[in-house]
Amino acid sequence: MPEQQQWTIAATEQPPEWLIEAVKQHIPGSSGIYAAKLLWQRGIKDDQQLTAFINHKAYQPASPFEFGQEMHLAIARLQQAYNAREKIAIWGDFDADGITATSVLWDGLGQFFKQNTQLIYYIPNRLKESHGLNNQGIDNLAKEGCKLIVTCDTGSTNIEEIIYAKQLGIDVIVTDHHTLPTERPPVAAIINPRYFPREHQLFHLSGVAVAYKLVEALYQTLPNVAKHPLEDLLDLVAVGLIADLVQLSGDCRYLAQVGIQRLQADFQQPVAARRRPGVGRLLELCQKSGDRPTDISFGLGPRINAVSRIQGDASFCVELLTSRDAKRCNELAEVTELANARRKSLQKDVQAQVAQKLTQLDLSTTSVIVLEDAQWPAGVLGLVAGQIAQETGRPTILLSTQGSGESACREPSRMGVGSGEDFAPIPYSLLPTPLARGSARSVNSVDLYQLVKDQAHLLHRFGGHPFAAGLSLLVENIPLFTAAINQQLRQSLGSTTLTSTVQADLTLTVADLGKDLFLEMKLLEPCGMGNPVPKLLIQNCWFENSWHRNQQDWQGKKVQYIKTEFDIRDDSSRSAFPGIWWGHYKDELPVGRCDCIAELDYNTFKKRYEIRLIAVRPSVNSALNTQHGLNPSYPLTPVILDWRNFPTPHYPLSPEGAPPPPLLLEDCPTNWDDLRAWLRRCLRISRSASGLDNQQQLAIAWSKPNHQPPNQIWLTLVGIAKYLSRTNQLVTRVQLLEKIGISDQTLLVGIKALKYLGFTVKRQDRYLQITWHPSDSAENFAEAAVAQFLAAVREEQFQRQYFAEVPLSTIVAIASSDNY
Repeated sequence: MPEQQQWTIAATEQPPEWLIEAVKQHIPGSSGIYAAKLLWQRGIKDDQQLTAFINHKAYQPASPFEFGQEMHLAIARLQQAYNAREKIAIWGDFDADGITATSVLWDGLGQFFKQNTQLIYYIPNRLKESHGLNNQGIDNLAKEGCKLIVTCDTGSTNIEEIIYAKQLGIDVIVTDHHTLPTERPPVAAIINPRYFPREHQLFHLSGVAVAYKLVEALYQTLPNVAKHPLEDLLDLVAVGLIADLVQLSGDCRYLAQVGIQRLQADFQQPVAARRRPGVGRLLELCQKSGDRPTDISFGLGPRINAVSRIQGDASFCVELLTSRDAKRCNELAEVTELANARRKSLQKDVQAQVAQKLTQLDLSTTSVIVLEDAQWPAGVLGLVAGQIAQETGRPTILLSTQGSGESACREPSRMGVGSGEDFAPIPYSLLPTPLARGSARSVNSVDLYQLVKDQAHLLHRFGGHPFAAGLSLLVENIPLFTAAINQQLRQSLGSTTLTSTVQADLTLTVADLGKDLFLEMKLLEPCGMGNPVPKLLIQNCWFENSWHRNQQDWQGKKVQYIKTEFDIRDDSSRSAFPGIWWGHYKDELPVGRCDCIAELDYNTFKKRYEIRLIAVRPSVNSALNTQHGLNPSYPLTPVILDWRNFPTPHYPLSPEGAPPPPLLLEDCPTNWDDLRAWLRRCLRISRSASGLDNQQQLAIAWSKPNHQPPNQIWLTLVGIAKYLSRTNQLVTRVQLLEKIGISDQTLLVGIKALKYLGFTVKRQDRYLQITWHPSDSAENFAEAAVAQFLAAVREEQFQRQYFAEVPLSTIVAIASSDNY
């Protein structure tokens, strides 16, 4: 189980009066105090800093030739290609930063080189090739007559592949922002901001921003060639910058500010007049307007990333972002939306399975979480690892042995994961041993890249940066790798304890929420790494009108992703304020007074201001007392004992007048109504008792669920149906449920699916008779029916996992709030 989060409150000094007054000038009618506090917290200490931070027109961006000799070399090589009419290939990457970087070079270099004849692009397949240059792709480009490769968001450490390209007569210009090689690679030029000191205004550029700087330099060198203004590329630059979570300071902040303005301006145009109809359609599908950084981080970015996670090949995303053909872009946008819906569903499934495996770990003795599974799709492991790292406060590595098609029998290529860097210290011999592939995410300033690198002798290959990495290793090495990396981090931490921490920036009341506060918060945008979205602490509040539902995609189909909506109130106002809590059920909201940390947002679709809940806990001032499982305000609330995962005590017959033994609830429920039925039963017994001293107790005594994969459950059900049909035996519903391990409701879905396979299920008294008469007439419907059954099993397993882990305080809160 994840440990309780630690909450911290940022130190809040009273900002100077000049700063408050300066903020008021930018937001007339506001108090200015909240924005001033945040700006002061974040190092804005003089008027010049404030002006440059807020107004991009007052900021002086760096020249692209700040990159010095390397930029001059790159431009000289591009001019040579321009004069000789050489064929150029853009080598991109498949995440949002790499896709937008490829798009910027495609549009930008496309002003100087004819697209599809002189200029082409290549994006590796995430599921087959992973990041970085590879020899097979270089061979293909050589066959097409390419004489120059321009990389973006990758390539810095692909030394062997660069040498190989040179042997084939292909020069390479690297534009990247990841780990630097120990020595300069044999390239025509390498443009990487990591060569700058950390305080340089270009140091934090992402891949798309580095690509933009190259195009900017070419525009300045050949000023009379391009037909479209350079600024037309800035909307794509903003998307890649914000989606890649780089620190938004210096030129990064400037480019994001200007780019968001251009993104919004284009979206406000009539559809037929948009420069980027694909981006506009994506914004419509995710119900955003393009005027907020969150429209990118929660809207465009995840959708672009989802394509390679689900399909592997994300090449069409460049066409989606750059084409002017609105009809074609609509088609591609809908494919992208479907991939994102699938990504959400897979991510939820894997997260539930990871949560189940976490229950088997002792986090008090675990420094690095390393988990593996043969069923996990590799494409979503990084997302889930990031969630688990945040929840537990521990670096998390998730590995998949799915397919095991890749083995150590081939020479490992140096591909990059996150950083474009890979390390293969041992070219494994021809052993047909399966590899595990996975993703790692860090937290609490733990340098995960260095941790993984120190175990390079156990790895097949890896790459990354301090907060994210990818790796592959022999399956047989996983236990040794897990022990070694845990020991290494424990030694480096010493007596320091890893915890999950969430920090609030300001303490507010519900009365403070609304448009005025939103406008003050918006003054800090665009937010991101180094300038996070302000976190607001609201104390002694409570929730009303809460409800949850499964999200639907743009076609109205249900997506297995939960969102809870609610109203929040406190004593500061008679009015409630709306909010949402992604990925949680309404029953997880505390009953009674509580404290919460949230972000303030504007919902473009509903046209309302709302909070996005980040963390919540019962307030120290709450009237709810769960220490003994009893709310004193409700004397007939059942006393609930938590005996989950413990041996159930044996109770002899009670003598007359002695307290009755607790009612045992040993079957894990799948919904709150099942649990409420037991609570009502306790109350009926208590009300018939002679006094409160003999109040009936309820012991929740179910064990951790041991779920089979849904596909296996389906095969078991089909196998039983075939056996019963062949032997003419009868079966009771209870026998079926016990054998398969599912609920009544899910069994009904399974029986419907069986009918599409030719089975007939008839009731005889309390027995079921199953016969089989195969037919082709329903084959077209069978696949959908089976999919419905598998979805029902997954949902039921998710619910059982939830109740296996739900805190006792939540169960007591539900008992205290219901009117029995």
